[in-house]
Amino acid sequence: MKSAEGRLGRVFVIRLEHGDRLPDCIERFAEQEGISVGHAILVGGIGEGHVVVGPRRTDERPPEPMLLPIDGAHEVAGVGVIAPDEEGRPRLHIHAALGRSGQTTTGCLRPGVSTWVVGEVIVYEITGASVSRVRDSETGFSLLVPRTGPGPE
Repeated sequence: MKSAEGRLGRVFVIRLEHGDRLPDCIERFAEQEGISVGHAILVGGIGEGHVVVGPRRTDERPPEPMLLPIDGAHEVAGVGVIAPDEEGRPRLHIHAALGRSGQTTTGCLRPGVSTWVVGEVIVYEITGASVSRVRDSETGFSLLVPRTGPGPE
């Protein structure tokens, strides 16, 4: 386990509108507001897009993602971590549970989904934590890399 300590900074309450694309719109927001590291909570509706629902084969490296299309409005509850990529741009890694007609799908929203009517997001900025996302050659994932010691303010 690796960790980095930070402090709670600003808190943003965001209303997404119909058609807003996740995770893109939250990453743009974070960049505009100068948020490098943060935590995001999402509730609302998702209308279309794709989610990663697992690797096709557990022991394959790099894993081949299984993508599931979202067809029609789904309720959504999600949680994610914002951290800078290797170029310093904020990237949101967000997983969510999407439900429709008694069926639930859970997965990573990284490929992108669109808001259906409304989405509500709370973004908690974390200051002083030195972390980044670094591409791992074995998995192909951009993994969170916390660094000990004081981080940028």
